[in-house]
Amino acid sequence: MRLTRRACLALGGGAAAAALAVRHAAFARPNGVPGAATPIEVRATPITAFGLGERDGRQVGSLLFRGGAVLRSAHPAFGGLSGLWRSSDGTALVAVTDAGAWLTATVVSDEEGRFAGLEGARLSPILGPGGAALADGPAYDTESLAIADGVAYVGIERVHQVMRFDWAGAGVLARGTNVPVPGGRPALSANKSFEAVGVVPKGGALAGAVIAVAERAGAGEATPTHGYILTGPQRGRFEVARSGDFEITDLAFLPSGEVLLLERRFTMLTGPAVRIRRIAADAIHAGALVDGPVIFQADAGYQIDNMEGLAVHRDGAATILTLVSDDNFSMIQRTLLLEFELVG
Repeated sequence: MRLTRRACLALGGGAAAAALAVRHAAFARPNGVPGAATPIEVRATPITAFGLGERDGRQVGSLLFRGGAVLRSAHPAFGGLSGLWRSSDGTALVAVTDAGAWLTATVVSDEEGRFAGLEGARLSPILGPGGAALADGPAYDTESLAIADGVAYVGIERVHQVMRFDWAGAGVLARGTNVPVPGGRPALSANKSFEAVGVVPKGGALAGAVIAVAERAGAGEATPTHGYILTGPQRGRFEVARSGDFEITDLAFLPSGEVLLLERRFTMLTGPAVRIRRIAADAIHAGALVDGPVIFQADAGYQIDNMEGLAVHRDGAATILTLVSDDNFSMIQRTLLLEFELVG
């Protein structure tokens, strides 16, 4: 989701931020999404401390900060990272941008196994059913990503769709096919749609089902949003509780089947905030209202931005969470990649 004009003004202030806000209102996506897989250089500036000033922030809630980086590239289509996936061992990274592009790369780790940068990075167009780039049509706003059993699922705002891609068979050359939403096209705001997509792991009643959750489904800071079980015998809609004016930006499943919900809030008074809720494995079913405890929350006193992507992988016995921010292709925001260990 792109930040509003007021939010850009609050983040940057002055004429420069206003000009950027007008630019993003006029152009739905940046120029430069490549027509084929294109190598790019991504530079990583390490983040060694999560807290700012006197805040240590080594452990916040149930998450222990491992490290991270500010990512930058000279390519005009780099940025806007809104959906994230890492392989089971953490070495392969795939992201989608809200301009309709894949970012693929290999993760470089330091001697302690922590994130140090990306190598072999490529930007590629996400292709629709007919082979045309999504960037050239109304389904460009790709916001969420899950990959399981060789299949990639991408949530798309504005058109309220989830597309399926044969990732194992064709990789970035795969053409998307639409996954029907129970009840037909949802009645959602154009810019508040499928920010979160995940695939339920094996072992539960919904094993293998594709889950999608909308960022926000109505006015009011506590109005529940809509979630959908898109595949399997229990297809249907459920509701996700909201509070504190936080909006859903991604989800990821733990091996236990529990769901981690990534949420974002921005106000002109307090700036950005991020939190994660933990949802019980058996909470999701058609007709349910799901909620769970907040296990992590951070505000502008920490190294955060517009946090939109969440991935989970294992490092030995440790469960690692990776968060990425969507910089909205704006010079006044940053692309952050942050690693945490789940300790609670």
